[in-house]
This record gives sequence, C-alpha cells and structure tokens, in this order.
Amino acid sequence: MAALFGSRVRRLRTAAGLTQAELGERTHVVSTRITQIERASGAKPTFELARTLDTVLGADSLLIDMWPYVYREAFPDWSRAFMAYSERAVSIRQYAAHLVPGLLQTRDYARAVLSVGLSLTSEEQLDDRVAARLRRQERLTSPDRPELWVVLDEAVLRRPIGGRAVMREQLARLLEAASEPHITVQVLPFDQGEHDVMGGSLTVLTSPDETEVAYTEGAHYGQLIEEPRDVKRFALFYDRLRAASLPPLMSLGMIRSVMEGNHRGASVPSRSERRRLAQEQLQQSGGWRLRGGGRRHTRRRPRP
Repeated sequence: MAALFGSRVRRLRTAAGLTQAELGERTHVVSTRITQIERASGAKPTFELARTLDTVLGADSLLIDMWPYVYREAFPDWSRAFMAYSERAVSIRQYAAHLVPGLLQTRDYARAVLSVGLSLTSEEQLDDRVAARLRRQERLTSPDRPELWVVLDEAVLRRPIGGRAVMREQLARLLEAASEPHITVQVLPFDQGEHDVMGGSLTVLTSPDETEVAYTEGAHYGQLIEEPRDVKRFALFYDRLRAASLPPLMSLGMIRSVMEGNHRGASVPSRSERRRLAQEQLQQSGGWRLRGGGRRHTRRRPRP
C-alpha cells in the first residue's frame, strides 16, 4: 500500500507539473521526503502530510482514503487481519477488561491511552495513532454501521485514564453512545468474581456471510482466532459474560453514578436478582430477545 500510495503521489505531481522540490515546498517538507514517499522508502507519511498532499495535488480525498491502509502496514499480520474483519463486520461483540474500546473512546481518552507504551517514538506518531482511531469510529455512523455490544469490566469505569476531567467526559460519551439503537453497553461488576476471559479482552466479529472470528488481547499481545471450533468456544465465553453482567439500564445507572463522583457506585443486586430484573426488562420492552451476534429482535404485540 505504501508503494501504491507513492505511485499515486508521483502521478498526481507529474500531472500537476510540479517537481519534488516544488511539491515539498507547498507541503512544508523537504524534497527528499517527497522522494521517500514516492519510492515507499523511509518513514510512512503522517495523516497530516497525507491530507496536505491530497489538498495540494487536488486528489479529491483519494490520498486521505488510502492513508489508513498505508498506516496499517506497520502492524503485524494478525492485527491487520483483525482490522480488515472489523471494517466489514455486521456485529461486533466486545468485552473490555481494562480500557474503553477504541470505537467508543473520546479524543482525549484515546490520546492518554495511546501515549503510553514502548513503541511510541514521537508526538507526530501519537497524532497519527489518535487520528487513525477516531477515523475507525466513523463506521458507527455509516449506512452499513454494525450492531455493537460492549461489556465493560467495572475496572474500566474506576480507573481515571487521563485524569478526572478526561474520564468524566469519557463516561458521558458511553452514556451518549448507549442511547443509540445499535449500541448496547453493559457492566460486569466486581462481585462477579472469576470468569473465562480474566486477564485480557475479547472481541467476536460476525461478517455479512455470518462467519465469525474472535480476537483476544492483553497488554503486549493479540491473537486472531479463525478456527470455527475455537471461535464458537470464545463466543460462548462472551455470552456467559453478557449474561453475568448488569442489565443495560442498571449498567447505565452505574456509569452515571461513577461519573457523578459517587465512588460507592450504584447498588448492585445479587446474581439471582439480576437475572430476575433482566427478564422483567425483556418483558417490559416488548419481548426483546438476544440472539447470535447481539442483535435485538422485537416480538410484535398482537393487535387488540
């Protein structure tokens, strides 16, 4: 993709009648940087540079649209494969053990998260990572948006990533997102104890053809699981976590309580009480049922 990006830049530059030095001057980089981009050598272009090149060369967003694919080439094969699956998934089911999932992060929260780690080399690289993460969120407002079902460990709510102000804004974002009909947020409370996915996070993706893959992630590793038998096992783990979590309305109550500074949190009922309340919620909401990829299916009420 870097080579394809470079060839497009070279073709557009030639069509515009510009030398590499002239293009560099207009995009505020040295001519050797343009040479590197066109030859796909050296550091990959930043998002800001890709956007500037697109504007100067009149590429009509072509270079902007290509940039995420160039950016991904810095990631391992399994990570790029997961991103590709995510882009076409019709259903995304996530369990987050430590952090709010990237699809629901605010800019400041994402910046705080991405600013730590051994692989970060510059402020420019941090800007690129934040920009790439926020661009992926556009999928949630696109016409082919997926159903998103997120289970957050209670620890995600309690750890003030970026400080209190950043965390408060992030919790407000969760409440806002959960009001969307295609997004559901639940909280797995501390009192649940041990479970099958302790120590890491889990994502199950469903493609348009109904095939599924799973992805597990820890602090310094990730694993894409494609073998159907293994995927089925991880999907079962996810369903168990979803069943053990607070019902959606109670989950939002806990999020709101933490956001408002009530560190005692919302009162958490026992497991048996949670099961009863969840069933009542299903009945009161018109017979909603959970199936497969986490979609909501409404049972029609008989007409009087």
